[in-house]
Formats: sequence, C-alpha cells, structure tokens
Amino acid sequence: MLRIQATQGAAMCACPGTGAPRLVYARPLCGASARGGCRAVVAVSSEMLVWTLVVAAAARLWAPVGASQLCRIRTVRTGKVFNVIQQVQGDVLYFQSGTRLIKHACDKNIALYLGKHVFLTKDNFESSLLPLTIPTSMTVGVPEVTSAHFANALLLLVVNGKVYTYAYKEDVWQTATGIQHPVSHISGDNCCFVGNTFCTEINNSIFAYSRGEQVSQTTIYSSENGGISFTNFTFKNQGLFVYSEQPLDRSPGLAFSYDQPLDVFLCPGLRGFLILWSEKTLLVSPNSGQLFETVQVHKGSQVLSTSISRLNISIHSITANEHTLAVLTKEDALYFGSLEFLSNSIIQLPEGSVWFPEAVLMFSGVGMLDILTPLPDAAFPTFDMQKCALNVQAALMDPVLQVKECKIELLESTLESEMYTIDMNSKLNLSFTLIPRLGMSPIPLVMVSNPYSLGLQASIYEEADNTFEGNIVYKLDIDLKQQHHSGRASPNFTSSIRRPTISTLTVDIANREISCVDMKPQSMLISVGCDLEKKIVVQNKISACSKGILNPVELQKNYSYVIEKEFYDSSYQGQRSDEDLVVQYSYKDLGCPRLVYYDTPWKPVIELWRKSDFQEVVSAEYVLLEVNGVFTYSYAMTAGSASCLSQPQNWTSVLETSSKKGPFSWNRENYISCRDSSSNLTALEWPDVQYQVLGGLTDNEIIFDQRNGFYIFHLSIVDPYYSYCQLETTFSIYVYGAYPRRAIPPEAAIVLLVSGLLLAVWLAHLVLHTKEGHRCQQCCASLCCCGCARARHRSPARAEHGASE
Repeated sequence: MLRIQATQGAAMCACPGTGAPRLVYARPLCGASARGGCRAVVAVSSEMLVWTLVVAAAARLWAPVGASQLCRIRTVRTGKVFNVIQQVQGDVLYFQSGTRLIKHACDKNIALYLGKHVFLTKDNFESSLLPLTIPTSMTVGVPEVTSAHFANALLLLVVNGKVYTYAYKEDVWQTATGIQHPVSHISGDNCCFVGNTFCTEINNSIFAYSRGEQVSQTTIYSSENGGISFTNFTFKNQGLFVYSEQPLDRSPGLAFSYDQPLDVFLCPGLRGFLILWSEKTLLVSPNSGQLFETVQVHKGSQVLSTSISRLNISIHSITANEHTLAVLTKEDALYFGSLEFLSNSIIQLPEGSVWFPEAVLMFSGVGMLDILTPLPDAAFPTFDMQKCALNVQAALMDPVLQVKECKIELLESTLESEMYTIDMNSKLNLSFTLIPRLGMSPIPLVMVSNPYSLGLQASIYEEADNTFEGNIVYKLDIDLKQQHHSGRASPNFTSSIRRPTISTLTVDIANREISCVDMKPQSMLISVGCDLEKKIVVQNKISACSKGILNPVELQKNYSYVIEKEFYDSSYQGQRSDEDLVVQYSYKDLGCPRLVYYDTPWKPVIELWRKSDFQEVVSAEYVLLEVNGVFTYSYAMTAGSASCLSQPQNWTSVLETSSKKGPFSWNRENYISCRDSSSNLTALEWPDVQYQVLGGLTDNEIIFDQRNGFYIFHLSIVDPYYSYCQLETTFSIYVYGAYPRRAIPPEAAIVLLVSGLLLAVWLAHLVLHTKEGHRCQQCCASLCCCGCARARHRSPARAEHGASE
C-alpha cells in the first residue's frame, strides 16, 4: 500500500517497510494561510507521522516568513530524489546589482533570473533549478554578470566585460567577436513574427556598450547577426537621446533630470514604450524616448505624489508587459499601473508582506502577477522557486482602493495580436467593436508608434442594434496608409519613403481606468514594407509549343541547346567566348518559352499577383539580362531619346560597382533614375549610348539580332517607389524567323558582283574591237571548223559498222 503525505508545496510517498520516503514531485496541494503553513489534512499511518512533521517543519524553514494574503504562495520543488543528485559544473554566475528578471519576449516560458545566483528557466520557473554556470574553458575570470538579453534562441550575457552567447537549446557557449574594449551592458529589441524581414533585422540588431564612461570616450559596438559578432558603431551626436534615422536624427529628445545611473526597460510589443528606472527614479516614455514623463503615485483616491522620486521609498524590482507596469519597493509595498499614451500612474495595492531581498516581479498572464523568490536547499544544489501569485483585478476590487469601475464592457477586434503589411502605394482597413457601460461615453484613442511612416484616418459610428441589456454598440473603422500618401504631413515630418519601417497600432480608451485590467488595449503590428505574398509573372499567351515550333515532350527530356561562342560572354561584357556553351533547359522552372519574332521590337508584359489573385499589369521601370551572357540584342532608345538629365546606369557600370555579379546585381536598392535632377550621377555626356531600362515613362523595347534560338532572361523591378519587395523573375523566350546569316557579308558580295560584271564587259570589248580579239575569233572559228569536219568523217564509218552488225 502506497501512502502519500502532504506538506507545503511538496508530496512525499513511501512504501511500508522501505523506511525512507522519497520526495518525487512538488506542486501546491493546499492553500496558504497568513503564515504560509499548509492546512490540508492527509490520513497517514503512525509510522509516517514523524516524516510528515519533519518535512512540514523543513518547508516552513525554507519559505520566507511573513507571507501575506495579498497573493497565494506555492513552492515549486521538483526532481529531488535522494539517490540522484545533480552537480554544479563550471563557474557559477552571479549578479551584484540587486535582482532582475528578463523574460524572452516571444517565448513566455523562457526567462532569466539575475541575483546572487543566475537561473535560466525553460518552463516559466515550474521546476527546481541549478544555478547557471559558464564552462571553465571559457576562462572568464570573475564570473560576474552585468547585463543580459535574449536574441532569438540565444542568451547574450556580459560577463566580466565580455559578451558571451549561450545557445540554451544546444547547450553551447561561445565568445562574441569584434569587441576590443570592456563593455558592461547589452541591449536590443524583439519582434515575434516569424518570416518578416524587418522583424528579423530587429531581432538581429544588438548594441554593446560601457555605461558610466564619458561620452567622448564611450565605445559602442553593434551587431547585425544577433550578437555573434560586433563592429564599431560610430555616431556623431552621442549624448542625450539621439536617433540615427530620419526624421528624428534632426533633433535630440528632450532632456530630463536624474541623479543615479538608470536601467533601461524596453516594454515588449514594439509600442515605443521605454522605462528608465533606478532606486529613486521612475520615468516612462510612450514615444521611443522623445519625451519622458514621471509617474504619478496613487494610494486609493489620493495622489501621493506626481513623481516617485519625491516619496521616501526605494524601488526594488519592476516589470512590465505590453500594457501594464508593476513596482515592488523595499518598504514592502506593491504598485500597479497602466502604460498609457496620455498619462501614466501607479496605485498602491493592499498592504501585505511581499518583499524579500531576492524577490522579483513577473507577469504570467493578463492581470496575473507573480512575486518570484529562489529558495536554497541544504540537501541539494538545486534551488526551489517560491511563487506568490496575485490576481491584480481581484486586488483592485478592494473597497479601500476606491478604484473607479471600467467605462467599457467590450473592446475587441478579430485582428488583434496580428501582423499586417502595407506595401508601397497600398492601404489597410481595420475594424473594431466598442461597447461602453450604460450611461458611459468613453473616447476611443487610436495611436501609432511610428507616425513618421504610417498615417491613419479613423471614423466611429453607431450600429443599428444594441445589446440585450441596452448597451450601444459602436464600430470603429481605421484606414491606414503611408504617411507620404496621406496628404496631411510635411515632407520634413515623414521618414524616408524608400526605407521600410514598422509601427504598432494601438486602440485604447482615453484616460482608461486602472480597473480595466482584463479589458486590455488592442494592438497589432503594421509593417510598412515588402508584402511577401506578392510576385511577378511574365505573360505567356503565345508560346513556341502552342505554335508547333517546339515540342513540350522533348523539352522535358533533359533538353539542351548550344550557344555559339561568338554570341555569348559569361562575364556579361559583350565579348565573344573561346568555346561553345551547352545549356540544359529547365522545363520545370521555365515552362515552354514565349515566342518572339526577331524582326519586331519587343518587351515583356509583366503581371503582378498576390497569392492567386491578379492585381495589375506592371508599368514600373525594370531591367533585363540574359542569364547565360547572350548579347545578341540591343535597345531601341538612347539616353538622349529617353530624356535623361544625367548619364544613365547600364549593366557595365552596375556590375563594376556591385558586390554581386550577374543578373541579381541591379535592383531597387542601387537603381538611380537618370531623370532625377538630385541624383549623384554624372552629367549627360554621351546621349547616344543605349538606354537599358524598360518600362516607366519610356517606350523602350528590345531589338534582336538576326539569330534564332533560346534566350533566358532575369527580370528585376528597379523602380524603388513601386514596391518594397525585390520583385524578380526568370523566364525564357524563343526567337524565330531570322534567315541564316550569309557566309559572305552583303557588302563584299556586292563588290564581287560588280567586279565580275565589269570584267565581263572588258573582255567583250577586247574580243570585238581589237586586233588580238579578231585573231582570237579566227582561231576559235578554225577550231570549230576542224571539229565539225572530224565529226562528218566519223559518222559514215559508224553507219557502215552498224549495218554490218
């Protein structure tokens, strides 16, 4: 018979006669009293009573004294079997500057605890943990951690002035390269939407620096690969809050005062909220540091102070999610507040003993706050985790706080927590539902975190039907487009239209009550950039197969063709090669080639598709290049006829300056229009050169030489204002109708013919009008007479011979 006995946060089992019970699993089996004791009663045999008392006493010793009813305490204790003891290997990491908790912004189960010991959890601290160590082979010296950051699946740690990467899934440590001077801090941001190029860039962008040095002596390092390697980041205007991107680079942020070094907390969600804090300071910015405001402190309906620095309290730990903020002070007080665009305030929650020197705060869900404390174990190297779970919504209902009720019953959208894309010249329409409480008239607040690139137009209207309780139902429609195309922004306000950006749209209620914990604002990420679902296709209405010139069955049987050496150059310089080229035709990728008559100027018809839907025929500028280097074609227009103001780019100039070689080297990133008066191209000196850009404002076309055969073209849209995407495709054509080239050039044939005619005339003149000519005539006549006489002499003899036979 197996008997089970319960302690606070622990379950023990023992089989009769075995003597020692084994602690095999830990989870809360009962609620906690004011002192944290276990009040559950479990029937046990008398021989187990002593064990129950011992374990219960041990649990009381392990738990911090003075736990309050403000939150529900439970101790996470797992994996502790007496005959299986995990060992700590390597140098044990530690953090000296108080305690911190760093959560992975995209994987809510992964977090890092920084304190006297460092703990990395992959299950949201739902198991006992060994302190985090770094292999002794890394020779870090003093294993003190001063800063940490999660970048994708890497944990970045600053240890003793150096940056180390820890791939926690593979358990692999590495030293980051490129950092030449000691650093103390590392920072970055996170975007949690997989597959978006801009999100990838955000996740990979990391900065390392040393805090506390003189501005002129500070060295900043940046990484574009998630912290694996760094390079020097040179910025001319270091100091205050400065920005590297247009238009914010034109002026620094507003100055603010502080008397201690400040920690930076980047709130998740990319809404632009920053929190700067120290023991005596708490500042919040809703717009990426352009403006910082102090946080009002409330106790009930009373405003204690407009700034926490004016109160005699010391901040121990802070945490924040996308919309809310929590603060734990050393005076054993817990504060909660909302992150809003118009104002920020925190309110003191009901009193209770919740502070411990090793405690940190952690949001575990909407309105759910955990106070986390590691607990050492004298018998095991692993630490248990005490969690004090607090339902913030329930705590705010305490009548002592006098919190006003939330004005809204519902604020929702089916599009919340999604990511949407607005490509160049595109727009997006979103809709939200708002239901206020009876008699309430809340004011919707629509904000974008990056108004320099994303503009909006909002309208609200009342639905025809109310709810069963009589509440009015409102619809909020929002139209989003690029700020450049909104028609309401100055060019000095907008960011560069050629650069993709990202912005967060938030729909909230102005001056939202702090009691609206469960009614969180609606947020979604808007990427002003490439729509990955777009593609271009070259129209193929008339193919060489449909006209019977080529056989599709043969094309699919490892078909190959030969390009003569005088018609191609693999370096794309237009020079003949040394040998013929055999090309394998890929029917799977290219299909049957389009049919083009050689003597007719031609250009492809390009279609834009999104998913399986046709959008439009593309009229933007594009370029072509034959992928095998065939150069038997030219362009109908010149730089002069294309109205160029400067010398236009061509494939030769692009290939010389591009790091990429071949068809992919000319694209929207490096294209410069020759009709742009502000471009840095040279002045137009050779107006007769070929203009190698098609589409756009010109009617430029391709003219083929007298050669039949395959052409495989790579096509790239280079107009930077058509789409943020690199719209490219590869297609094939078959040119027909060209007669074989003559062995002798036409000019030489004409010369030979004329020369032959003149020679014949001269000979006739000699024969008819000179003495030599007469003698030649007499000689020829005599020869003819002799021949005739001999013929007459032979004929009778032959006749006689025939008769005798």
